Amino acid sequence: MTEIKQWTVTEPYLDIHCSLGEGPYYEAERNTLRFVDIKKKCLHTVDLTIGPSSLKTLQLDMPVGVTADVEGIDASKKILVGGKSGVYLLERETGKYELLKRFYETEEKDERLRSNDGAVDPQGRFWIGTMNDFWVGPPQPEGTLFRFNSDLSRHTLQTSLVIPNSIGWSPDHKTLYFVHSTEKRIIAFDYEEKTGDITNERTFYKHGGGGDPDGFKIDEEGYIWQAFYGESQVLRISPEGKVVGKITYPTRAITCPVFVGTELWVTTADEEDENEVESKKYGGGIFKVDVGVRGLKDFKFKLEK
Repeated sequence: MTEIKQWTVTEPYLDIHCSLGEGPYYEAERNTLRFVDIKKKCLHTVDLTIGPSSLKTLQLDMPVGVTADVEGIDASKKILVGGKSGVYLLERETGKYELLKRFYETEEKDERLRSNDGAVDPQGRFWIGTMNDFWVGPPQPEGTLFRFNSDLSRHTLQTSLVIPNSIGWSPDHKTLYFVHSTEKRIIAFDYEEKTGDITNERTFYKHGGGGDPDGFKIDEEGYIWQAFYGESQVLRISPEGKVVGKITYPTRAITCPVFVGTELWVTTADEEDENEVESKKYGGGIFKVDVGVRGLKDFKFKLEK
């Protein structure tokens, strides 16, 4: 029986009360953290050198699920975002955006769906999942996992998904991990780095607890740090699929982690159950804890000019 290392976080770094905080991204060059609130349609940025008082908020007019840097573009000016109808370049000063490529070709699908989580792969391609927008009600199996290549060609990898979530790669780039939240599992695929093809789908980790797996990040040792929505925790899972660590938080809806050096920071969502008084107190906040290991570096999207 592996001994599980435990950490406990008692209060937020940023007591911000996001409706649905997501997509945390550490900007190492400026020591800033950016993250989104999908429901409130905004992009938040905080300067970690200054602290919580430096929080800046950019109001948008569409839900953004995830952001990424683009190679050759100053990320303090423009970033790639997964938005309502596709992938966009977002101007951070003005909130203006340019649609690069749509998810779907029909307006009905466009209306019913939005982006959720995503990531850039080792070759600079952007992977992203779509799911039903909030107005539809409980999510239906209408989501898709896409890969956008540098030439903006769109490739469909999986269909009939309910809540597609985080995507990441093992340190040797041979395995792609993908979370399907509603199935409570982390799925592994063999990943062909040159082509971006995925094969040999299998269950890497199936969760038996009350929460659903949401976002994850992978550390330098190849372990997955998996957030659980509805269960107040992040679990550290070994490359063999065994739980070896657990971080406990004072609010239930833990959405997505990110590494800042050896600290693991997480976004959270609002507590929707009025009876969960303690969870509601800090729901939607940003939390951090030193876990003694660094994360793998993020890749940048290679956009062909």
